[in-house]
Amino acid sequence: MLEVTLDRPEVNAIDIATSRLLGEAFVQLRDDPELRVGIVTAAGDRIFSAGWDIKAAHEGGEVGRWWTQDYGPGSFAGLTELWDLDKPVIGALNGHALGGGLELALSCDLLVAADHVELAMPELPIGILPDSGGIQRLPRRLPHNVALELLLLGRRMSVERAERLGLVNAVVPGDRLLETAREWADTIAAGAPLTIRAVKEALRAIEGVSVREAFDLIRSGTLPAYERALVSEDATEGVRAFAEKRAPVFEGR
Repeated sequence: MLEVTLDRPEVNAIDIATSRLLGEAFVQLRDDPELRVGIVTAAGDRIFSAGWDIKAAHEGGEVGRWWTQDYGPGSFAGLTELWDLDKPVIGALNGHALGGGLELALSCDLLVAADHVELAMPELPIGILPDSGGIQRLPRRLPHNVALELLLLGRRMSVERAERLGLVNAVVPGDRLLETAREWADTIAAGAPLTIRAVKEALRAIEGVSVREAFDLIRSGTLPAYERALVSEDATEGVRAFAEKRAPVFEGR
């Protein structure tokens, strides 16, 4: 398990240097065979991240086509465009996720949040675009009109409403946040790593296609992680262990 903690007082804003460091951490998760799952959280209990460091962006001339700058692997926040990461990331929201902070959260596979958290996309009122996942991911995670409520009106959403709408998986007291995230990570890490990678690869590949096209793509033999998982020793071990009524021992092969 890899835990990544964003720690940039006072609001955990993300500049180019921070994005590069986050990208390096998530690349380590991607490339280290001993790591099976990641957790991303932040220091403090008030703000997970206020998003893009606008002051630094202004001083560095990044406003506009900011992606032409070198934000490192994964682009903004190191995770929003790390397309080849086939290991799950759990977002543990210790505080408010605002703007780019919410975009980082949307890049995670599972979200657990402290019960005082609020979510918001406040970019439009100051004339910038939430294009590191706000536009791309939020309407896929929420009912369309609710996503527009956040994007166009800049309103804050309570974490309780986010949980009801399925944007957040669980809401817990702040003192149980990391405990819960680690329990989830342990559950994932106990599974067959090749199977977990296959699930992430398949979900990414079939996004946006019809159900029939999704079946055809999965049966096509063109998804390498999926094909490897089908004939893996771990698959044989899992079936054998089930038949023998014991816990499986997965070795990632």
